[in-house]
This record gives sequence, C-alpha cells and structure tokens, in this order.
Amino acid sequence: MKYIKGYLLLGLTLILGSCSDFLDRDPDQILTNDQIFSDAKMINSVLAGFYGNTENWGQSFATPASFTKVDDGCVTDGGRDNMQEYSDNQWRVYPYKYIRNLNQFLAGLRATTVLESTEKLRYEGEIRFLRAWAYFSMCRGLGGVPIVNDNVYEYEAGMDVSDLAVPRSKESEVYDYIINECATIANYLPTKPTTNAARATRWAALMLKARAAVYAGSLANYNNKMVAPIRTEGNEVGIPAEMATPYYETALEAAKEVITQASAYYNLDITVPNDLGQNFYNAVCVKENNHEVIWAKDYAYPGATHGFTQKNIPASLAEDQERCYSGAVLNLVEAFEYKDNRNGTIKVKDESGNYIMYSRPEDAFANKDARLWGTVLYPGAKFRGSEVVLQAGQKVPDGNGNWKEIIGKADSYDDNNRLITSINGPMESNEIRINKTGFFFRKFLDETIGASTNSKMSTMWYPRFRISEAYMIACEAAYELNKTGEDDPLNYINPVRTRAGISELESITFEDIVHEYRVEFALEDHRYWDLKRWRLAHEIWDGNSENPDAQLYELFPYQVNDPGSANDKMWVFDKKKAYMVPYPRYFQMKNYYNFFDNSWLNKNPLLVKNPYQ
Repeated sequence: MKYIKGYLLLGLTLILGSCSDFLDRDPDQILTNDQIFSDAKMINSVLAGFYGNTENWGQSFATPASFTKVDDGCVTDGGRDNMQEYSDNQWRVYPYKYIRNLNQFLAGLRATTVLESTEKLRYEGEIRFLRAWAYFSMCRGLGGVPIVNDNVYEYEAGMDVSDLAVPRSKESEVYDYIINECATIANYLPTKPTTNAARATRWAALMLKARAAVYAGSLANYNNKMVAPIRTEGNEVGIPAEMATPYYETALEAAKEVITQASAYYNLDITVPNDLGQNFYNAVCVKENNHEVIWAKDYAYPGATHGFTQKNIPASLAEDQERCYSGAVLNLVEAFEYKDNRNGTIKVKDESGNYIMYSRPEDAFANKDARLWGTVLYPGAKFRGSEVVLQAGQKVPDGNGNWKEIIGKADSYDDNNRLITSINGPMESNEIRINKTGFFFRKFLDETIGASTNSKMSTMWYPRFRISEAYMIACEAAYELNKTGEDDPLNYINPVRTRAGISELESITFEDIVHEYRVEFALEDHRYWDLKRWRLAHEIWDGNSENPDAQLYELFPYQVNDPGSANDKMWVFDKKKAYMVPYPRYFQMKNYYNFFDNSWLNKNPLLVKNPYQ
C-alpha cells in the first residue's frame, strides 16, 4: 500500500454536524499541522471531522438503498430492483487514507502543548477508538488486513514503494488488535454520556470490544463447523476453532461490564410503559433523555442533515415531492412474533382457503411484539397522529363464490366516493412515489414537522451501539459457553423480550438468539454481518425463489365492497412475491469475504487474495 507525504489536510473533512459544542468549528479549509496543533479549538474541530467520515461504512442514511440490500425492505420508487446476487465489494471498506490521517493527527496531538494532559488523553482515546472502528469495519468484510499501528508512511519521488508494503495480518490478529485497543482506551475516555451520544465514551469502547470479540468467537466457531471451512493458508481468513472460547469469554466480560457498571447512564428504557411500541421507537429514535443509545452518528440543523425521512415518508404525510422511496417487506413484519404465538405469520386465509375478515387493517398486526410498531408502519398505523392508509384496492364478490379485484390510480375513488386505491398505495407498477410492499419504515422516520422537506430534512441520529446489544452479546456468549446460574443466557435475553411486551423464554436455542438480533436491530446494520459471522447467509439467502427466506414478499390490503353484506367495509389481505424484487436474495460462498481490489493488489504485492477471488 502507498502513502503520500504531505500536510495534514483535514479541513476538507469537516462534514459532521451535531447540536453539541464539540462540533462548533471554522469554515472548511486546508490547514497545516502547525495551524491545527497550535489551536485547541481547531484540534477539536478536526476531531469532529473524523467522526463524520465514518458515514458510509455499511447501512447508512447517506445511501437510502442500503436498507433494502438484505431482507428488511425493498426500493419501491420507479424501476424494479433486478439484483440477482451480492457483489464482491458489498459494503467493502478500505480506509487507509483515513487511518493515515488519524495517525498523523495522533502524532501531532501527542506533541502539542495547547491541551491539558487529561484532555490530550481523552482525544487520543477517541482517535484510537475511531481507528479501531475503521479496522473493525474493514475486517468484517475483508478478513485480515494490514495493521499499520501508529506509523505514518511517507513517500518520496523515486522511492522503492515495496519498502512501504505491509502484509495482511491474520484475521484473529486484527480482532485482537481492536480488542486490545479498546481495552486500553476505555480508561482514557469519559464515563458520562456525551451530547446525543456523538462522541466515544468508555462504554462505547467496551461495546466495540464486546462486538469484535463475539464476531471473532462466532467466526472461530461456525466457520470451522462448515463442511469446507473458508480460510487462507496464512489464516488471513479463518480463525482456529480453539480460539472461540476465549473470544466468547472476552465478549461476555466486556458486555457485562457495560450492563452493570454503566447502569447509572444506560438501561433498557421503559418511559412509556402503557405503549411499548412507542416506547421502543423512543428508545431508538428520540435523542432527548435517552438512556439507550451509547454511540451514534449524529446530525443537526443546519448543515448536517439527511434525507431518510424525506425519501421514505408516506405520500399522505409528505411535505415535499420526495416520498415512498422504499418500504419494509413482509419477511421482516412476520419475523415479529405474536404475544400468544411465536409464529409471526400474518393470518390471511383460514384452513378452507377463505379470506380472514378484519374490522380494521391494523387488527392483523394486533398483539404482536411491540418492536414491530416501533420499526414498521403497517396498514392503519399512525404517524404524527395521522392514520397511514394503505389500500391496494377493493374486493368485490363476483356471485360465484370468488372475489373480483378493483384497483385504481393513487388516491382514486369509485362512483360512490369509496376509496379504491390510497394515495400511499400499495400497487404493483413502476409508478414513482407510491408504496409497493404494503409497509413503510417507521424506525428512523422523523416525527418532527419539516423533516421531510428539502429545505430542512432530518436530524435523526443513527445508533451504532445500544445497551440492548450488550444484553444480546452477553446472551450469545453465555449460550456458547454453556453458562448457568448468574450468567444463564436467559438472564440476558429475557429483559430484552420483556421490554418488547412478549413472553420470557423458559429455555433457549441458537435460533432464538438469531431471531432476537433480527427484530431488535432491524435496519441498524446488524443483519447482514450477523448472518455472515454465523455462516448462515448462504443458507437463508440461497437464491431459491420458493424459499420464503430468500424471496421477498409484500402484503396488500383490500377493503371489501359489498353493500348490505356483513362483510362490507371489512379488510382482507393478499400475500404476494414482491413485485419490485423479482429475484430472491442470493448469497454465495464467495460473498463471505469481499474481494481485494486489483489496484490494492498492484500497489502492495504482499497482499493475499481472498478465497474464491
């Protein structure tokens, strides 16, 4: 890999926004080392820019389509999504320029005299945290990568670039590096939460330590249980099976430390006990008085906002031209279990094949896991105090015991002024700005008036670590370690379930853990990576259109139009393969690790290609 000598040109990276004083800064400009490290405010400002440059690593508001790459949603605006397989660079990260800038900044920080020693130590902790996050984001996609530590490699014209080449480390060595860095810097960082969780704290460092350890543990465990484990000769890919137990022990220890020692700041928030759906939405999405989110990508008006709400708000609530860009799919909705039935399948027809009639469309989703309400806008649900009407059309009896379907354009009515198709849809067509799945996202949709306008947009944050993840990591690690007593995995998963208003488990399986991660962290950049580290992705997304996990589905609501009948104005549903996603998700063995770009291989002859490349 090649590094170019030059100034610390970080003024151009100052793109992060927040409502905290931490991000008050001068206008963007090119700055030299001397200018930065002789001014405490400028040091603070450049540090803020580093936080902003983690924006696009995985699912993010910067790329709205990223929320439709798994089995949570699909794009519903305009043309169909014809993706037939995952690319070999899906969410690939290789930010060595970013790491070089961090290392340059770290060297200048250690030498500056304008900061007190405690403040310097905190800043060092934050820089090393962000660097560990960069390595984690690389490693989860690429496996082992070169570790450059604190080095800043400099290139002079005519220099032999092979002297700058660094080989790939083992996959385990990168996870060890992240874990050890986080263990060290946890003592440098504050324990008190920062404004809007925008900056790293001791607890954020411990969460990254716990996540890295549980990832490494599950890779050592499940990769080696495959018929043909994925590995390279030098273990740049592949962690020995015997390393699983110590990694799980590290994960459990770090997660427990957050749960117990950070309890004064973070807990499984229950601020609305009589409405656990709203409670879950608040815990994830509302910044004020939040005790759930440990670290987040924050936004603020003006200057640092995003268009997730503008893109995805229902048409009936839109404040601008943009709307209905994507929506949740039935697969996600049915993952949320009922309070009295762990099978979350929406009941559409009875055993005789007759439609089940619902008085209201929302009744089909009643008594489900409260997290469904906090994650998805389903037919009849309310947002900003208004019902989100989703109606694909009318169902009319044809007199022969069958049903005739009547559909219209968006916001169409019949001669009796009865709604045919809602302004929101859903419908199967390439028409823009109308829903195509029967569901919208609620999680991360901003309730603030004006958040869907182009002039204002949203300041909704994107959580990266929540306290519930500490519980789930502890549960997973305890399960894999066969813990009993105080560390029985049920002691960690049941509080998460209780907060969601569903029954506690009396026993636990691996499938229970997989399920809980999915519904708790939907849209939060977990699903794709979890299925990879558990080596489940190729089984669930197997490319088979008859596999209900791989194929995405929609659910269309219809109102019965049969005046004089008891069924008149009742609601029925049709379950269909998603029109906008004609091909099932297809994850191949080669997708477990990204391919190294040819330009990287050409610049660094010591790099080893990944399996299947």
